[in-house]
This record gives sequence, C-alpha cells and structure tokens, in this order.
Amino acid sequence: MAFVLGPRVQFFPSFRVYPRRRVVRSSKAVAMAEGREGAKKENGVALVWFKHDLRTDDHLGLLAACQYPTVLPLYVFDHRILSRFSDEMLELALLALEDLRKSLKDQGSDLLISFGSAENVIAKIVKEVKATHIFVEEEAEYNLRVMVDAVEQSLLSEAVLGGRPQLVCWRTPFYDIKDLEQLPVSYSDFLKLNIPFTTPLTSPNIPRMNLGLDRGVLPTFDDLKKYLTESSCKLDESWNSNKARSAQTVLMKKDIDWVDVASDSVERFSQSNSSKSRLLSSTSKNKKKRLEGSVFVSTDGNIVGGGTDVVLNALAAYLRYLEGTARDDWQEVHEKTRNTDSRKGASFGALFGAALQLGTVSRRRVYYEAIKYEKERNAGFLSPFGYSVHTVAAAVEGVSSMEWYSLVSLRSQTLRGGKWSVRVWRWKGHLIQYTALGHEGPAVLLVHGFGAFLEHFRDNLSSLANGGNRVWAITLLGFGKSEKPNVMYTEYMWAELLRDFIVDVVDEPVHLVGNSIGGYFASIVSGCWPTLVKTLVLINTAGSIIPGYSPVQFTEVGRTTGAVSLATRLLLLFLRLGARSILKSYYPTFSS
Repeated sequence: MAFVLGPRVQFFPSFRVYPRRRVVRSSKAVAMAEGREGAKKENGVALVWFKHDLRTDDHLGLLAACQYPTVLPLYVFDHRILSRFSDEMLELALLALEDLRKSLKDQGSDLLISFGSAENVIAKIVKEVKATHIFVEEEAEYNLRVMVDAVEQSLLSEAVLGGRPQLVCWRTPFYDIKDLEQLPVSYSDFLKLNIPFTTPLTSPNIPRMNLGLDRGVLPTFDDLKKYLTESSCKLDESWNSNKARSAQTVLMKKDIDWVDVASDSVERFSQSNSSKSRLLSSTSKNKKKRLEGSVFVSTDGNIVGGGTDVVLNALAAYLRYLEGTARDDWQEVHEKTRNTDSRKGASFGALFGAALQLGTVSRRRVYYEAIKYEKERNAGFLSPFGYSVHTVAAAVEGVSSMEWYSLVSLRSQTLRGGKWSVRVWRWKGHLIQYTALGHEGPAVLLVHGFGAFLEHFRDNLSSLANGGNRVWAITLLGFGKSEKPNVMYTEYMWAELLRDFIVDVVDEPVHLVGNSIGGYFASIVSGCWPTLVKTLVLINTAGSIIPGYSPVQFTEVGRTTGAVSLATRLLLLFLRLGARSILKSYYPTFSS
C-alpha cells in the first residue's frame, strides 16, 4: 500500500450545486387528497406503492388514491431496497408489513405482495389491472430516485383510458413550505422563520378491493434472506464481509496480522450469519412477544417495532417517562429509555429510529403527539422556556431535525445548477451527501477534514475526473448538509461510515484521499480493512497515523456529566464567534 503526503489544500466557502430538475407532482397529490380536483372519480384503478411508508395513518398518497373506486396497495420486495437493511431491520420490516396488511384487511382491502425489480413488477400489474395512477412517496436517496425514474420509464409504453398511467410523487408536508427553493441555507435561520407545522391526517376509508388478483404471501425471515442471497447477482461474499467487523474489534486484537484480516472477516461473517439464522429462523418468537404486549419485537429487543399502533403506544409511554405506570409494556419502555439515554435526547433516535425509517409512523404524527402531551401537562399552553419533560424535547427536536435534513436533501436533488450533482446515501437511517464524477478509470474517494464538506474539493473533482478517474467526494455524518443525528461521534464511527460507503456505493477498492482529520479516518480504514484501499493519500493529515499505536483505551460510553456538557457548549460558542478568524489563519487566501 502506498502512502503519499500531499500539500495543504486551500479551503473554499460553501456553495450549492444541483442536478437536472426531476418532474415531481407533490402539489397534485396534495390537491387530490384535499379534494380540490373535484368529486370522487367514477372509474380508474389507483396503485399505492409502499416503500418506507408502511402505515395507513397520515398517508397523503393513500388518501389521494382513495378518490378512485379501486385502490390497490402494493409492496415490492426489491433487493435494491432490502439489501440496505440489517438483519434486524429486515425483521422489523416484516412485522410492519404484517400489521399493515392486517390494517388494510380490516377495511376490506389487502396488501399485494410481489418480488422482483419494481419497474418490472409495477409495469406488469398496471397492464393487468389497467391502473391510471401510481402513488409513491418521494425519495431523497439517489439510488431510490433512480429506481422511481425507472418505474416511470417503464410506464411510457402503457396506455389506459386513452392515456398513459401517471406516476404521482407525494411527501408528508411536515412544515407548510410552498417552495423548496426558498429554504434557508441553515437550520437556525430556518427556525427563525417560525413556519407553522401541519396537522397529521387520519386513516382514510379505503375502497374494497374486488380485483381477482393473487395477493401473495409474506415471506418468513429465512425465506427473505434466501431471496436476497439469490437476487444479489452473486456478489463476492468476502467483499461484503468487510462490514462484518467493527473498527474496535479489529484494533483491540493484539498482534493482528493485517494480511489475514479479509479471510478472518469471512469466517466471522459466516459464523455471525449462522448464529442469526438460528435466532431468526421464523417470526413465531416475535409473534409470541407481541402477544405478551412487548413493543420491542425484534430478536435483539432494543428497538421499537411493529405496526403504527404498536409504535404509537410505545411513544405514549416514552413521552410519559416521568409518570408512574402499572402497565408492563410501558414499564419496559421506561427501562429501555433509562438504559439508552446516555446523552441528553439520544434515547429517542435509539428507540424509534427504525420505525421512522420504515415509515410505520410519520415524523409529523410524532411531533403532533409530543406537542399534544406537552399541552396536556401545561393547561393547554406551550412554555417559551422549553419543554417540561426531556423525552418530549427529544422527540420534538429529533423529528424536526430529521425533517429539515430530508428537505435539504430533496432540495439538493431537485434543483438545477453547479458543475456536478449532489447525491444522497442513507447510512444507518441517516442522510449522507456525496457526489460522483467520471465514467471510467480508477476509483478515487476524497475525504474532507474537520469543519469542511465535499465542496472542499471543488477545484479537484473535475480535474481528477477529466484525467481519467471516477471520483467520489463525501460529506461525513455531522458535517455540512449531511444529517447531524444525536449519536456518539468517534473516529471509529466515521471510519466505518467510509468503509460502508466504499462497499455499498463505490463497490470496488479505491484510491483513498484524506485531508486533515479526514486523513486520520482514511488511515483507520486502510489499516482495518486493507482490501478496500489500493493507495492511501494523506494531505495535511491530523490524528494518530502510527501503525499499532493507540493512546486511547477502549471503554464503554458513559453518561455525559454536567461539567462536560457546559464545556462543550462554551467551546461551541467560541468556535462560532471565532470561526472566520480561525479559518483565515489556517486557510489563507492570496489575491495574486
């Protein structure tokens, strides 16, 4: 492996670049849902394609579709969606789909289950039932937007009722925002606008489904894993097994033989999968736990799962954390909250992050329930001095932040301008921005330093791509316009993010270039997972890069003390006030 130390790279201020505008029809979905397009349709079949919106509550697309006499709910087991999920997320998705199907059946409808590529499945169903509209939630992730575009393209050759089927993209309007182009560039500036929140929608009356279709059967966990294995184009197991071992696992092993890392990872990966297969051989154990009233329905039992009613019940318990209860299920939520609340507000994302990612509950519903409870505690009023319960604050701040970064990601992918497009990748439920240039040649990944983002390399990207390379640049979690969740940020977390990006997005070994502390993260990647890195380029690197030297002992994460919290706030205030002068001293500019 080659190590190259490069010169200091000059910092440039942030700028926004956007890809070609993609036609979306969210406003039309809103108009249809609110009945502004006239009375109920006399004919036509509306297909509702569920992806990360596994609910009937607060579902704008389903409400709009219910104007039509026939509504066909559909879920497609497409490996491009499911391969991004961990085993636990797959398990939770199956449970959510089970509850969604039950909710639909209670109204005389049903959930059609199908397997394969979404574009092929939907084109076939549209042709068979002569669907006139396909309702689908708008996505922020680049790969899923490409998939939705492929579905739209597959419908161009179809003709129903004298015209082509229409793909209607919708999204839940958490904030009353008319135009994403008017979105401020920072979250603090956005909050100053005091844009009102919208009210969630109740489940609509769904027309009975009288179509003579085979509804399909929900797979067991084992069946789903087998399907994903068979549909993965026989990807190299050793390549994907790089994700099986954490950075801490590798670095804690004394006298490690780096040459044997890859083969050792394969062995551990196989053992891990074998163990999980025994634990997750079916969903019968989970059904038993649900009958006993637990809201922690996965095998590991630390994440809220199930359908909308289960999640809302857990949320009610979470918000009422300070209240005593005789209910066993609520006591369990309070216990899990205590065990996961190592940092202020972190328990909300840890417990409910999976439910929000799968869409079993909307962010808007969470906000509504939290505010409603806060008003109940304060005689119908909201205090200007903050929320009375820390769990209420965690829920409100959590979903508000998620919604903001979702809007930022949508805006970055739907507007024009710039030399290259900004893309979005979801990592462990969080939105990460990146860009990619070039169509052939070696793969190069650029990693920015502290306080920077992918635009740090704006004068390098095009030059490298034009020089015969395929170039990626990423904005790390917690930086720039990538999401900033309430999680523990460590060098190992960032290294694992880079590892997963190389495995899942780049999909081949890279020439890894790290600037400043980005060089430190890149060094950890190259040391822990050497099969992912062809060469390592360090530019003005920071952090420890001496092989085998680790001055910090690995310890379990403890609770943040008041002194540490105060010191952190003072440091942040100092950095905000002195950012301009600090950056000028480290990144001087020259007019000549």
